[in-house]
Amino acid sequence: MAPTHLRSPPCSWPLVLFLVLFGASKPSNGSERQVLQPEGPMRVAEGNTLLLRCAVDSSCTDDMMKWVKVSHHHQQEIYNFKHGDFPGVTPMIQGTREPLSCDYSIYIHNVTSKHAGTYHCVEFSDLSEKSEKTLEKGTSVLVKGAGDPEPDLWIIQPQELVLATTGDTVFLNCTVLGDGPPGPIRWFRGAGPSREAIYNFEGISQPNVTAVQASSRDFSILLQDASAERTGTYYCVKFQRKFNRQYLSGPGTRLRVRANPTSPQETEFTSEHVDRILPSDLLSVFTLVVLGLKTTTLAALLLALAACRRRFRQEDVKTPGPAGLGPL
Repeated sequence: MAPTHLRSPPCSWPLVLFLVLFGASKPSNGSERQVLQPEGPMRVAEGNTLLLRCAVDSSCTDDMMKWVKVSHHHQQEIYNFKHGDFPGVTPMIQGTREPLSCDYSIYIHNVTSKHAGTYHCVEFSDLSEKSEKTLEKGTSVLVKGAGDPEPDLWIIQPQELVLATTGDTVFLNCTVLGDGPPGPIRWFRGAGPSREAIYNFEGISQPNVTAVQASSRDFSILLQDASAERTGTYYCVKFQRKFNRQYLSGPGTRLRVRANPTSPQETEFTSEHVDRILPSDLLSVFTLVVLGLKTTTLAALLLALAACRRRFRQEDVKTPGPAGLGPL
């Protein structure tokens, strides 16, 4: 009886893995990422530290982001997350123990009058850093010098990051100093046109949101019964009633809501489940990934599989019989 020969599958898994990763790494045309940053204006005094917020509303792309300042039609690169040395500028993610997914906020230390301008958080291509998108609305920054008159309004949000668990009551602090033009103070979650209105001190609010109002300058709020859906960056904003437009924005407070800690037994079960994934289970994983590929990539994969099958069938025909059996 001829011995049984074990052969590898017609297509080696490295080829399949390459095609899968190649197709999965290319985003579809309809999944363009949106960069979120506050419109401003924001106010900072000389010598202080400025926090500029920036977040991305979808998957991160390996720090392919940078900050550009525009002042008097002159552009200057302020920080590049990919490479470079930028004295006096640090990313916010280095100043917290909590990982901030898709957060590209930065600190500018020891601010001077030269830092006044409009800051843009932009995405660039790995092939050419000059291929950045057209600069849209950025965050305008006003700097108060030592000899300048006192501004009419300051908005102070001292909390940069607040951590909470599901069900907590969250305190978001906002203090407004000065008078400014007539108009309401409002809270928003997020930035840009799609930001979500949270509280208006003229009587409009979302459910489970209340004002603290410990003093006439206190515009803090309480978020009751926190849930993961409330995660985001919250801004305390002054509006100008006459023009019904934003007058001044606070620097923002990042809120992260996590689920209640699981029991030790549940934690152990989860870790075991992750550690014991067998190589045979990879086929199921690859199948799920392939189902998510674009049509062109999937077609290429199927053609490669068909070519491999034909090649191995030809080899089967050419393979001689067992030793010792010649022509009769």
